[in-house]
Amino acid sequence: MPSQTFLTFFFFLLLSFNTITSDFVRPIDRKLFDLHKKEKLSHFKFYWHDILSGKNPSSITVVPPPLKLNTTTAFGSVRMIDNPLTLGPELSSKLVGKSQGFYASACQDQIGLLMAMNLAFIEGKYNGSSITILGRNSVYDKVREMPVIGGSGLFRFARGYAQATTYSFDLKSGDAVVEYNVYVFHY
Repeated sequence: MPSQTFLTFFFFLLLSFNTITSDFVRPIDRKLFDLHKKEKLSHFKFYWHDILSGKNPSSITVVPPPLKLNTTTAFGSVRMIDNPLTLGPELSSKLVGKSQGFYASACQDQIGLLMAMNLAFIEGKYNGSSITILGRNSVYDKVREMPVIGGSGLFRFARGYAQATTYSFDLKSGDAVVEYNVYVFHY
């Protein structure tokens, strides 16, 4: 049978652990975050402009591919983006936000990008809110699907997916226009 000292020590250890745990994490009423409202599913369609050319590109290389690698995929390169999001495929179309983040060449044998970006909206009731996408983009696939992992503002606790389809690509300049269809659950 355990000694009285051990039982006393064990009892105080359990109490102290419970106190530490309760200070670290606690249940919260969903109403404090407006999570009692019915969840909505919204569809957003816009065009993402990746501009590498000109005096003011929206996409720049911050990490070039290592020189010692013999690759046609630019494996290891990283580009930072501040790409316009417009209603139509023309850059002159109405601006609804910016795609801010980066993409990196993460595949050695094909062009497969790791995309990490916030879709920061500036239009209507979504002004100041953003949707966060993090996923794989196999650029030569007709339609690419990437997960929505969260957001801010009206998109807190968001989840869903984005489908990207290349609208146009200029081989000479590297500029691209991609149609995005984003389906997101939010409150």
